[in-house]
Amino acid sequence: METHNLTYILEFHLLGFSEDPDLQPVLFGLFLSMYLVTVLGNLLIILAVSSDSHLHTPMYFFLSNLSLADIFFTSTMIPKMIVDISTHNRVISYVGCLTQMSFFSLFGCMDDMLLTVMAYDRFLAICHPLHYVVIMNPLLCVFLLLEGHGGLTDVQCGHPDAESLHLQPEEQRHH
Repeated sequence: METHNLTYILEFHLLGFSEDPDLQPVLFGLFLSMYLVTVLGNLLIILAVSSDSHLHTPMYFFLSNLSLADIFFTSTMIPKMIVDISTHNRVISYVGCLTQMSFFSLFGCMDDMLLTVMAYDRFLAICHPLHYVVIMNPLLCVFLLLEGHGGLTDVQCGHPDAESLHLQPEEQRHH
């Protein structure tokens, strides 16, 4: 009978960009400023699209949803990294890692779906300009948006069951 290593990992030790204590404030400021610019820029896009009635077209509807998805996408990893840099805590639980990776995958796929829908919108606007207003009505826009989000559950369910993985401790890992 063959024996297997059934050691369960409860947490991961994350490796950062640098362990140099002099570089930590620079990394903290860099990532915090990039995160704030990303979130505030996307919020500004959403605000501009929702406040101006001339921008209530399918292209800008999808753009504002892409901005929202981008806020969620960047918020899955960057805040944890900023906290880890400031507290010098480089540990994430196994469940936390699975959760973070699931949301990262979910919002990354959401970005891809929205970009695909936006490409279809531009295709119709360029190739069928006279029929564009009839084809891309508000009902179809909402349907495409919901269908893109509904397809994400298939993407999430298609991932292997990561909870059943048996991982080796770092001392036993063969490279």
